[in-house]
Amino acid sequence: MKIKTKHLSYSKVMELERPKHKKPLRPMGLLQLVVRVLSVFDLMPTKFTYKTYGMEKLGRKEPCLILMNHSCFLDLKIASKIFFPRRYGIVCTTDGFVGKSLLMRLLGCIPTRKFVSDVTLIKDMEHLLKKKKTSVLMFPEAGYSFDGKATPLPRKMGVLLKKLDVPVVTVITQGAFARDPLYNCLQKRKVKVRADVKYLLSREEIRQRRVAELDAMLEETFSFDNFLWQQEKGVVIDEPFRADGLNRVLYRCPHCGKEGKMEGKGTLLTCRNCGKVYELTETGHLQAQDGQNAFTHIPNWYAWERGQVRNELENGTYRLEAKVDIGVLVDYKALYMVGNGTLIHDEKGFRLTGCHGKLDYSQGPLASYTLNCDYYWYEIGDVICIGNKDALYYCFPRGGGDVVAKTRLATEELYKLKKRRKATV
Repeated sequence: MKIKTKHLSYSKVMELERPKHKKPLRPMGLLQLVVRVLSVFDLMPTKFTYKTYGMEKLGRKEPCLILMNHSCFLDLKIASKIFFPRRYGIVCTTDGFVGKSLLMRLLGCIPTRKFVSDVTLIKDMEHLLKKKKTSVLMFPEAGYSFDGKATPLPRKMGVLLKKLDVPVVTVITQGAFARDPLYNCLQKRKVKVRADVKYLLSREEIRQRRVAELDAMLEETFSFDNFLWQQEKGVVIDEPFRADGLNRVLYRCPHCGKEGKMEGKGTLLTCRNCGKVYELTETGHLQAQDGQNAFTHIPNWYAWERGQVRNELENGTYRLEAKVDIGVLVDYKALYMVGNGTLIHDEKGFRLTGCHGKLDYSQGPLASYTLNCDYYWYEIGDVICIGNKDALYYCFPRGGGDVVAKTRLATEELYKLKKRRKATV
């Protein structure tokens, strides 16, 4: 999948008229039927199945909030299979509207900016649920998982559940991540996919429980480890490209400590600095080709990298400075490529400069609890996105180095650090 791009000067882009807010539409039944038919072709190779729990409690036409884990592009097709012909709108990112805003609106989609405060989103969700009597599908993690474990949920989701005051249904998939992990350059593997669909909370239960209790329930539901699932179920992934791009996640060698020298290719992950080689086995383990294993489980390696980033932040040595190509999103017509610049990330947050001195944007460390970033985004390249309600800045690092995962980790750990320090003042 690609996105429409257009080259334009930064000054002209910032002069463009911003789209006016429109209330979401009830999705067209005919379009939902088309999506359902088209999804068959992608789901068929996965032999998709699902199991329901307590769904008889939900009325056939009763609107509900559907919360689904976010694994890959297959997620929307899975939802179509499970819920058709139930009408439901979809909370999606603004970039999904580029070049096709009318179609997306007719599908009932609600545009929002990832990890940017959006006061209209809740009103739009309420509009569909209350006025249009239409369910809403939301991916609370928002960002795809890098290491196969759940990504952080927004703060106080329980407040949202109480505000919306509708039953909550959850969809948790197994196998979708293994079939198409984000790091693997959109190369699909032969993996069966299934899902558990659960009636989690009634309106009465939401009203009776405290926000903290609701948050705890969601945290428990959205707690999973896709590599552990593969290992425990004995799922064999024997594609010869299964380690391609794994360096995007495991960017730091635990043996020599060097960053940006890891290379994932074929079935092997190799450090080009010290020569250490790991195989990603058919059952999802890491196995050193010689000597001892530092890690056999990918999420454990990723957690170690998080700890290393946390140490850098605490001792004041963390800093990212990367040359980037810059795309700016201000409307639904195109991603505007405005030139290049420099992205800096340190304890003060982000600063993006470029476009011959015309662009200078700063974003503090408490702006978001995590980072909007992606691998091979719309087939353009790895990306780090920052911004606000006026403009989103998509930064594509030049020259490699696998900085995306570290920057997400640093954003999350810096947010926690600043929140703790703020609480003690």
